[in-house]
Amino acid sequence: MSQGEPGIELDTSVGYTLKAAASALHSALEAVLSPLGMTITHYSCLELLAQRPGLSNSELARGTFVTRQSMNVLLKALERQGLVIRPARAPVGRALPTELTARGRRQLEVASAAVRRVEQDMLANLDANEQDQMRRLLTTCIASLTEPPASAT
Repeated sequence: MSQGEPGIELDTSVGYTLKAAASALHSALEAVLSPLGMTITHYSCLELLAQRPGLSNSELARGTFVTRQSMNVLLKALERQGLVIRPARAPVGRALPTELTARGRRQLEVASAAVRRVEQDMLANLDANEQDQMRRLLTTCIASLTEPPASAT
């Protein structure tokens, strides 16, 4: 940026405000998950598996916003802790479907309650309509940045 160009006005920047909100949420989640011996990615992985049993390493990595390599390391640790199981061999192709164990479901139950409290605290000053509107607006922002733009005709 040259000296003649105006910068981003942080007080009115939606992106900056969104980053600040994400950072505050991250800190609040770490604060409730850390005493449970969990990271946000650990929790997210268990939550995804509870909702979609049998996901592969790649699918879990995409769903938790980490690399396949990082997810593989996490899954091995979760297996050692008895929280997830994967077959020794892939039933089809190379993907190893992962599932929660009973122990993993119990840990997730405690963590989910803590995460729900954080989200409730975050949204406490918004009514149901404002929460729905926020969800819609954020979804639109995500789509604007991840989907190819519609071609002009």
